Amino acid sequence: MGVFCNVTAMDLLQFTEKGIYCPPADVFLDPSRKVNRALISHAHSDHARGGSLAYLAHHDSAEVLRLRLGKNLPLETIGYGEPVVINGVKFSFHPAGHTIGSAQIRVEYKGEVWVYSGDYKLENDGFSQPFEPVKCDVFITESTFGLPVYRWKPQALIFDEIHSWWKGNAAKGICSVMHGYSLGKSQRLLFHLDQSIGPIYVHDAIEKTNEVIRKSGFELPNAQLLSADSSPEQLSRALVITPFIAPDSPMMQLLGSYSLGIASGWMGIGGAKRMGAADRGFVLSDHADWPSLNIAVKESGASRIIVNHGFTEAYSLWLSSIGFQAEAARIV
Repeated sequence: MGVFCNVTAMDLLQFTEKGIYCPPADVFLDPSRKVNRALISHAHSDHARGGSLAYLAHHDSAEVLRLRLGKNLPLETIGYGEPVVINGVKFSFHPAGHTIGSAQIRVEYKGEVWVYSGDYKLENDGFSQPFEPVKCDVFITESTFGLPVYRWKPQALIFDEIHSWWKGNAAKGICSVMHGYSLGKSQRLLFHLDQSIGPIYVHDAIEKTNEVIRKSGFELPNAQLLSADSSPEQLSRALVITPFIAPDSPMMQLLGSYSLGIASGWMGIGGAKRMGAADRGFVLSDHADWPSLNIAVKESGASRIIVNHGFTEAYSLWLSSIGFQAEAARIV
């Protein structure tokens, strides 16, 4: 059995049905339901949900949050390292390296420091603000890939693999289609792809996200918009970046002959078969792998580790075996 957190009234951050709650400040971190005040680590939909009365996030998340949750979102933003005091509790956001505007949230009260990591990766993708370790007493870490089998190659090698696949398809007159998340993975792909191989097209949902990211001050290579006017002839040497779309969707039928790739950490262990009829899987993740999780935990300096999301029991047991006071998070 795993080790679970014993949440008490003394805990500065508590796991509840609405999300991670800070009682003295009366705020929630990445709440799962509507609350009075929400602090948002980043704009992915499993961390940023609508309906709350007030939001606080990093500057670089602002436009994407408004795109996803509404242009009239009651949102305030701050920069990395900029302190905000709420009811005597000091909060600050620090780079998580996960995607644009992603943040670890540091919480300090009466001399005690907690850090909620949100989602993070240690490899610098060259586009997002790189992860920075934050010293604390208690570190709440994700464990999406918290098993020893998950170990990433450097991203340069993965892009070499993607480029080789794309070139091979282009030589045969076959369109290359890459599925990736509209926020994060798609921009990372676009930023690093070698445009000399052929034209790059993006799905409308991705282009809308790209537009607001550019509005936030980030430079992204231009790509053509995939539309009903895009002919199979035009796409025969192209790489098309799309969200996860069913093979029988009308948009996919526009492409003519194509080869499907998926960029995801889950591609590391038979992932292509689990995630659909992909021809190629590329192990490119915006989450920390096993070695990086252990580095982040060590560099936090925390004596107590709470493992949240993913392989929580397995990873907390591992940390306990090497001397940490580690617990798997449990909602109470």
